[in-house]
Amino acid sequence: MSSFRPTLLIVALAALNLAGCTGAGLKEGRELIAAGKAEAGVARLRAGLAEEPDNIELKAAYHTQRERLTSELLTRAQQDLDGGRFDAAEATLQKVLSLHPENPRATTLLGNLAAARQLQQDIQAASQALAAGHPDEAEQAARLVLAKNPGHAGALALLQQTQAARTPKELGPRELGDAYRKPITLEFRDAPLRNVFDMIARQSGINFVFDKDVRLDTKATLFARNTPIADAVDMLLMTGQLAKKVVNPNTLLIYPDQPQKQKAYQELLVKSFYLGNADAKSTMAMLRTLVKAKDLYVDERLNLLVMRDTPDAIRLAEKIVAVQDLAEPEVMLDVEVLEVKRGRLLDLGVQYPNQLSLLNTITTETATSSTVGAPVVTTNTTLSPLPLTVDKLRHITGADITMNTPQVNLKKEDSDVNILANPRIRVKNREKAKIHIGDKVPVITSNTTSTGVISESVSYLDVGLKLDVEPNVLMREDVQIKVGLEVSNIVREIRSSSGTLTYQIGTRNAGTTLRLKDGETQVLAGLISDEDRSTASRVPGLGDLPLVGRLFSSQRDERSKTEIVLLITPRVLRSDATRLPALTEFRGGTENAIGGGLGVPFAPAMEPPPAQPSLPAGAPPVPPAGAAPLPPLEATPQIPPPLEATPQIPPPEAGD
Repeated sequence: MSSFRPTLLIVALAALNLAGCTGAGLKEGRELIAAGKAEAGVARLRAGLAEEPDNIELKAAYHTQRERLTSELLTRAQQDLDGGRFDAAEATLQKVLSLHPENPRATTLLGNLAAARQLQQDIQAASQALAAGHPDEAEQAARLVLAKNPGHAGALALLQQTQAARTPKELGPRELGDAYRKPITLEFRDAPLRNVFDMIARQSGINFVFDKDVRLDTKATLFARNTPIADAVDMLLMTGQLAKKVVNPNTLLIYPDQPQKQKAYQELLVKSFYLGNADAKSTMAMLRTLVKAKDLYVDERLNLLVMRDTPDAIRLAEKIVAVQDLAEPEVMLDVEVLEVKRGRLLDLGVQYPNQLSLLNTITTETATSSTVGAPVVTTNTTLSPLPLTVDKLRHITGADITMNTPQVNLKKEDSDVNILANPRIRVKNREKAKIHIGDKVPVITSNTTSTGVISESVSYLDVGLKLDVEPNVLMREDVQIKVGLEVSNIVREIRSSSGTLTYQIGTRNAGTTLRLKDGETQVLAGLISDEDRSTASRVPGLGDLPLVGRLFSSQRDERSKTEIVLLITPRVLRSDATRLPALTEFRGGTENAIGGGLGVPFAPAMEPPPAQPSLPAGAPPVPPAGAAPLPPLEATPQIPPPLEATPQIPPPEAGD
């Protein structure tokens, strides 16, 4: 027996030790996670799970914390990959695999890490090419990266940069170089068009390429002194019904100014207008009318207008849309409504009975049976108005006559009521705004059908203060406001014979149109209701006596005066300063060339050549006074041999 007790003690101590070790891993892991050491906590939970593989609570805690930690690490690794921090991403992915070796996403990202580094190197090389002025090479490299990884952020950003770098060059109009703005002097009379262009080409170095339908043997007359070369060419083309296309800074293509040739040679642009305020359909109609736009498309979902036309027409459309697509002005209305009500009431005097009543006493007896068998007699006495018969009048006693008790009225009231409403409302230009301060009174309507079924419907009547305003912002910060004011109240209730309750409404209305400056306050007053009532109740004869008659009468004097005052102040929050004529007037080209020459300054006005006498055919022109004499010109001037930079002009075709 003595040896059995130590054995039990040893077994109990071992059980207690085992119980303490059982929860140690879970407790220590949670403590580490709570202290911010998530990786150490998950490692401790994993070690505890190895010691106690059958512990359900420990297993659930380990898997939950492991998934949460790996998700956070994978998010951080993806951010490092997107930012190009590949070393940090690799270290983070290694931590994920140490916690969860079979994680598929970490394995995939780690396997693609080498390819991501190579793509990043390609993007860096493409960025250097773009900085060196090679946008085509940079764009090609970016598209190769996107072919391998369509969602690569760096490649998408680089592609946008290349497009932004090339856009000004692509969208900018092709023009001759600045060297062709130098002045030139040309004097031709009935000279073949071929010779005129050849002379311009020799003096300016411009290369001319002609369409096959240009008639080079057409006679041309041109007198231009100290005129820029480009302007001289434009004048020659305008008078000869020709058009040009700039091929490069020193080459012009000349073609007939005809619709079919314009379709073949004129370059078109596509412009998207994202309208923030104007309606896309109305803008499209305006551009069709003013710009004669060729191709227009409207996307109502985005309020988008897409236009395809010549560069000059696009520039003109931009100016017109900029004038139309403006935010509507808004107005803040400070409204103050004041109702001043003054009331005086004096009720003084003695109100005597003004009627007598004759009552008839009616006694009735009712017999009922009781439980013991004997009848019980109950007596009921009621008073009813006495019928006026001769027999009843003969037997009237004092008990049959009743009258009201005299009442002394000593009452005086003096009231001043100010009801103030001060709403502030913001409203868009030319839009209506409504203010209602009051109650909605129910009105019940009964309808009886042919079958006798009664149905009731309820409608609501607005009672109180109602204010309707509609502002219109004009030029120079003026605001025109349509104002409608209504103040109503319930005067009394009226109940019909069928029991339907209706109301008598008292109302005061005012409607006007104001024109105020920004911040100017206008007062609308004079809506006055003045009531003066006097009521007297007197004993006939005695109440009419002087002085003493006041003891036999009751006087009620009541006066009520109400005035409505409206103060309204508009404040323009968003004005429209671009409506000034100086900002909305610009050149629109000619009827045949809409928008032509927009933004191009006109050449200085040339002095017209002096009038010359009529000369015979082939005679040289007379030089102006003070000018050096001109060398004699034949019908076709002598032209030196062509320069090497000027292309040879083919001879005219047969029949030209």
